[in-house]
Amino acid sequence: MNTAEVLADAYGRIKEVVHAAVDGLTADELAARLDDEANSIGWLVWHLTRVQDDHVAEVAGREQIWTAEGWQQRFDLPFPAGAIGYGHSAAEVGQVRVADPELLTGYYDAVHAATLDYLGGLSDADLDEVVDERWTPPVTLGVRLISVIGDDLQHAGQAAYVRGVLLRRR
Repeated sequence: MNTAEVLADAYGRIKEVVHAAVDGLTADELAARLDDEANSIGWLVWHLTRVQDDHVAEVAGREQIWTAEGWQQRFDLPFPAGAIGYGHSAAEVGQVRVADPELLTGYYDAVHAATLDYLGGLSDADLDEVVDERWTPPVTLGVRLISVIGDDLQHAGQAAYVRGVLLRRR
């Protein structure tokens, strides 16, 4: 395996967990929160997908799938186009309502495909390129891509946990 293949495998694992957490749920289940301050499955999957879309689009030098393919309009959320959910209040989390699980997985799948397309063109040397100098030490492309994987897997695991709780309550 080369580096791009290893990264693609890791991003593929996110896709598996996202689909397992979302598929077959109702709109109410996607919006359900274990308490008033908790994140819903819908918000978690929307957020992790927005983060991946935002971060990969930035390093790839392309427009985000969110706006380029009209997902912002399809979701019709009350947030600015650049919102990714970072720092959302409990009230804002509650505003993420998704009528159909296929909307969430469709957006995730579009972002996943764009991510794999980008990864396929990377060489090992590309991963050492500094992509963000606002941090000490500066963030390289490799660190940024791994950071997205770590964040996404955490949120996908949280969504899977919430699903398990909800299904036990049925």
